[in-house]
Amino acid sequence: MRYLLLILLFLAAPWVSADQETATDNGFESLLLEAELLFNRPDGYTDLSAGRTPIMDYERALRSPGGELELRIAVRPLKRLQIDYDDPHGAVPNPNHIFPLVFESLATRLSGGGHAPSNAYPPDQAREKFNADWAAAAIFDTVEDFDTGFQQGLLVAIHRNKVSDAYIVFLFDDYATVKDSLNAAMKTLVFAPSPEAGKEVAAGEGR
Repeated sequence: MRYLLLILLFLAAPWVSADQETATDNGFESLLLEAELLFNRPDGYTDLSAGRTPIMDYERALRSPGGELELRIAVRPLKRLQIDYDDPHGAVPNPNHIFPLVFESLATRLSGGGHAPSNAYPPDQAREKFNADWAAAAIFDTVEDFDTGFQQGLLVAIHRNKVSDAYIVFLFDDYATVKDSLNAAMKTLVFAPSPEAGKEVAAGEGR
């Protein structure tokens, strides 16, 4: 409960105006740069308007060529996170430790408190798939407050320590129908290669 208000604000906060700055490629590119993220548009996908909902604001949205799959993207740089902690006897929580709580809270809200099976990726898969320090996914049935006509969703959340969190919500009606398209679009948002990883490779090559 100590983190509840923080989590809700972190999920819904419009870090960049959905109506103005992120309506342009420059605004979204600036947000990606700050968050150390790479955006890879799937072939043939068209842009939809960014949006604000009671559950989560999102800065980019895409629709597949056939209209059977929609992506909503939210980017949350950690340096913009303000922690208002109300326990005078405890230490202020580390932003890198909040991410799993935020993910679980968002999955619960997207499902309207219903069943939302979730799994964290093993660390090696999180790095391989997303260049992330932590990643997780949850599937859910959609609710009215997320303002979508699709019936089901898959939440993919990725985290880089000390940098940012990012969320992609894939929306669809039937998983079997969109499975291939969804898998192909899974790397629409990934972290840029870590500078530290480059240094480690260079050090190894010099041995």
